[in-house]
Amino acid sequence: MSTWPIPSNPDATTDIFPTLAESEIDRLRAFGKIRQGRSGDILFEPNTPNIPFFVVLSGEMEIVQPTSEGERSIVVHTPGHFTGELNMISGQRSLVRARISKPGEILEITPDALRSIINSDAKLSEVFMRAFILRRVALVRAGYGNVVVLGSRYSATTLHIREFLGRNGYPYTYMDLDTDKGAQEMLDAFKVTTKCIPVVICNGRTVMRNPSTTALANCLGFNSSVDTKQLRDVVVIGGGPSGLAAAVYGASEGLDTLVIESEAPGGQAGSSSKIENYLGFPTGVSGQELASRALTQAQKFGAKMLIANQVVGVRCDERPYEVLLEDGSRIATRAIVIASGAHYNKPNIPNLKQFEGNGVYYGATFLESQLCGEEEVIVVGGGNSAGQAAVYLSQTARKVHMLVRSGNLSDTMSRYLIQRIEENPRIDLRIRTEIAAMHGENHLESVEWINRESNTVESHDIRHVFIMAGASPRTEWLQGCLEMDDKGFILTGRDLDPVNGNGHLSKWPLRREPYMLETSLPGVFAVGDVRANNVKRVASAVGEGSIAISLVHRVLPEL
Repeated sequence: MSTWPIPSNPDATTDIFPTLAESEIDRLRAFGKIRQGRSGDILFEPNTPNIPFFVVLSGEMEIVQPTSEGERSIVVHTPGHFTGELNMISGQRSLVRARISKPGEILEITPDALRSIINSDAKLSEVFMRAFILRRVALVRAGYGNVVVLGSRYSATTLHIREFLGRNGYPYTYMDLDTDKGAQEMLDAFKVTTKCIPVVICNGRTVMRNPSTTALANCLGFNSSVDTKQLRDVVVIGGGPSGLAAAVYGASEGLDTLVIESEAPGGQAGSSSKIENYLGFPTGVSGQELASRALTQAQKFGAKMLIANQVVGVRCDERPYEVLLEDGSRIATRAIVIASGAHYNKPNIPNLKQFEGNGVYYGATFLESQLCGEEEVIVVGGGNSAGQAAVYLSQTARKVHMLVRSGNLSDTMSRYLIQRIEENPRIDLRIRTEIAAMHGENHLESVEWINRESNTVESHDIRHVFIMAGASPRTEWLQGCLEMDDKGFILTGRDLDPVNGNGHLSKWPLRREPYMLETSLPGVFAVGDVRANNVKRVASAVGEGSIAISLVHRVLPEL
């Protein structure tokens, strides 16, 4: 039996494996029932949904993870210890096996009762939440999940699957076929071609060849606790900062809240390596860390989340509204908050798609930086996201060439980032410059760029390009349902007022005027980057998400 690389000595890890005091256990007794544990009893297995929360009163309980090579020991819980990690909050399936190793008494508490404790007992809530988060972080760092990904660093689909698992905070083991010859020989023996990569082993038994993120999410039970037949108070479409803020405030104020996210929490901000001007984080916070904390906070209050589900439309002719999913499901809701965000614009380069994931990236996280090593890289864009990426990549790259179409950065980037870029000897800022051509076979090999001021063209052997230039809204699925501007951004509030000369209130069915952030459809709000005239800052997106919920409370009585 192998051992998890985290000490199980509670004196050394009082946060990750704390021991509850007798007074704390006494407060828990009213919420559960006492069970007698016999040696060898299995309390739950990997992939088990809705597992209870256990507190060891006497005896011992071991937590292990079954593998093809035997069991990996994670921790032995002694009296005062408790089970669980983030799946206790999210409702996802168990990653481990729990077994009684020494007979004794255990306290069993249902997931619903645990949620009541977290919402009513501030001290225990802090202890449990801290332990759950640290345990999941440790599992991710150790790669102790029930997923194995076999892929190549030169495979765009491999990168996509790894990003999906990583941004959803799901632990997995990665085997690189470019360095692990044994794994490649095994795939060759089973006639697995490059078109089948990545190969994903889900739950230790299901083999998936180049799966979609939706198929993988279903295999892992990401959404098993969500009832799509239930009428919701509010459905939030999009899990970026504005959507997650709406989820936190909606659920904490007692609304039945469901978030639908097509990929992973965080949105565009989730791919930011470090945000330094967000209130309350003087040393900065990564977009993924911010999203992960917000999601845990929302789920703590009872919000549900559908991952890897694409919204394709809204039935907007009667209330309650219905949100239409790609798989044909329909979710009824009394109000909607649209936070579907925007995506980076793609330069007009004929073979750009060929290199997406194979040298062209739309996010700069630790995963992408590992692929670049100490090579030279290009960052395209003049906004804060591009600036954050350039500064982050300069820590490991030999040189960062920053290409900006405009003549300066002051109109689109925060001053602190401009100063970092100008003072960084590893960042080469080139204004009025854009990519003219890309060359390579299976992977990007070289790039040509042109300076529009001097009309000079340069060619460089650069294999990694990060594109973060401009943004277009994700609103194709709303055509004919809501009023938008000429770029597809959703009009809200005063922008719908006929005194502005646009006449967009002609279809408004109510006597009252639209509320701030309310669209041309009553009870449907737009927040964050998808909204016309939005302020492109994380803090403003979070503020809009919270304001939208206060307005949802106003419109619900209108039904």
